[in-house]
Amino acid sequence: MQDSSSYLNLWKKQLGRVPDSVWEQTDLETLVLAENGLSEVSAHIGRLKRLRTLDLGHNALISVPDALADLECLTDFLYLHDNRLTSLPSSLGRLTKLRYLNMSENAFEVFPECVSSMSSLIELRASDNYLVSLPDSVGRLSRLRELHLRNNKLTSLPVSVGTLHELRHIDLRGNPLTHLPTEIAALPRLEKLDLRWVETLRPHSWIAALEARGCAVYH
Repeated sequence: MQDSSSYLNLWKKQLGRVPDSVWEQTDLETLVLAENGLSEVSAHIGRLKRLRTLDLGHNALISVPDALADLECLTDFLYLHDNRLTSLPSSLGRLTKLRYLNMSENAFEVFPECVSSMSSLIELRASDNYLVSLPDSVGRLSRLRELHLRNNKLTSLPVSVGTLHELRHIDLRGNPLTHLPTEIAALPRLEKLDLRWVETLRPHSWIAALEARGCAVYH
């Protein structure tokens, strides 16, 4: 159980703006600022060097500060979902210890390149955006186990997805897919491929092979 001095939960406090006093609590390991109508976050957040979990979900953010990259202990969770983000600072690629990122329910049309540098990611959630493609660089996320891309505008995935040998779960529901790379069939640990609400994908013979080996394919 976390010490009270290391955990601050300001969920749904109608703050509108984060009090300056929060940035003075440099012993914090968990900071929850979800559902506060926040339109910005101060660069002073970079002072919280011990943060392991940061929740900025369900706000009105159109950007996050470069200073997030200074949170060198941010290892557990970063929640950015349900905001108005269209991009992320390139500096966030320095968050190489982060294991979970949720950037769903935003307005991303282009996949933020910095995410491909978050080499410790185990779970990435980018559902309910406007992504039309993923970069080849996503193949650098060698520890990724779950990739959630529901309700985007993806027509395919890059071949480099086939190098993500730790992947267990790929959620592609509700995308206008027309093609998937055969390399997916060779992912050794894949347990679930979700293709529900995809009306545009032509049959792939390797999908049957995936199912035959025990992978659950929903379509």
